[in-house]
Amino acid sequence: MSVSAAARIHGVRRAMLSDLVNGNASLLPEVALRVEKAFGLIMDLLLRMQAWHDATRMQARADEIDVRRYQLA
Repeated sequence: MSVSAAARIHGVRRAMLSDLVNGNASLLPEVALRVEKAFGLIMDLLLRMQAWHDATRMQARADEIDVRRYQLA
């Protein structure tokens, strides 16, 4: 199925769906619900997969983020 056809089925812009498919955008709850309605995939599962992906990418960059540990006085 083409991105254009899938965008028509889901009622979203082609550019937004293309960005999602190509890894340039995160899955939004509304789009996850549209996927659930169109294809029967469970919205909660899709959003948990997105959260796992986001967390994994952030942990890979952990060394770039400099924060001092808070300690009670």
